[in-house]
Amino acid sequence: MKAVIAEMPARWLQERRNSDAAQWDEMWDGVLHMPPMPNEMHQDFEGALAAYLRYRWARPSGNKVFAQINLAPPDEPNWTANYRVPDLLLLSPDRFGIRRGSHWAGAPLVVVEVRSPGDETDDKLPFYAALGVPEVWVFDRDTKAPEVRVLVPGPVYQIVPTGSDGWVRSPATGIAFRQDRPGQVWVQVGDDAATAEELPEE
Repeated sequence: MKAVIAEMPARWLQERRNSDAAQWDEMWDGVLHMPPMPNEMHQDFEGALAAYLRYRWARPSGNKVFAQINLAPPDEPNWTANYRVPDLLLLSPDRFGIRRGSHWAGAPLVVVEVRSPGDETDDKLPFYAALGVPEVWVFDRDTKAPEVRVLVPGPVYQIVPTGSDGWVRSPATGIAFRQDRPGQVWVQVGDDAATAEELPEE
């Protein structure tokens, strides 16, 4: 259910800030968006993917993987009025300069969204495109079906087609995904079968 409230009472805002769910709240051009709290399935997959990427992709190359970082435009005078909170963010060394401690001001290499019922994953894509994020990965929470979207002129995102071998590859990172059955997804670095793992672990 979606509800629109013209003006949030101060008491409600304070109660929201004091709740566990507030960590996923976002501000869209001054409008508060309160997505549903990620359930156990969502968090399990997100954590498994983050752990894989940190070990297989980030550590060998000096890259970084973060979860739930406030992401704002670099020219935003008050970042707290306009930010999004992706599930995961992938950062290469050439982009470390966007880190501000409280938030990031600029485009990471990749943002990852786990699409859950009632969230606004697809509505966030224009924000990421305007920011210049090269890739967005979207995974369905329930089926784990992967989508790799690359930024093209517009700017808009275009879905990378699955290769003839069944893998869909990220041009920005070399990470590849393949799904053999709903609820699980294979991930590996490039064409190195020794790095292949099925997530989340059963």
